[in-house]
Amino acid sequence: MPTQYWRSPETIDQLGRLGRPGFAVEFLRRNADYRRDYAQTQRQIARLHVDAQTARSGLARRWGLRFRA
Repeated sequence: MPTQYWRSPETIDQLGRLGRPGFAVEFLRRNADYRRDYAQTQRQIARLHVDAQTARSGLARRWGLRFRA
């Protein structure tokens, strides 16, 4: 769902049907600070400056995320 339409009646209806994990994802998707942090983490991984697991663990810790194994 495009972020620019987050106030549309259709989007509000879709958000209302999400469970907690889905709502959390949609919240983060719209958070500019999270998107910047995620992009920076991905760039660091791509440039091999950091181990991918370490970088993703740091991202998860900073944002209070938990990923399924």
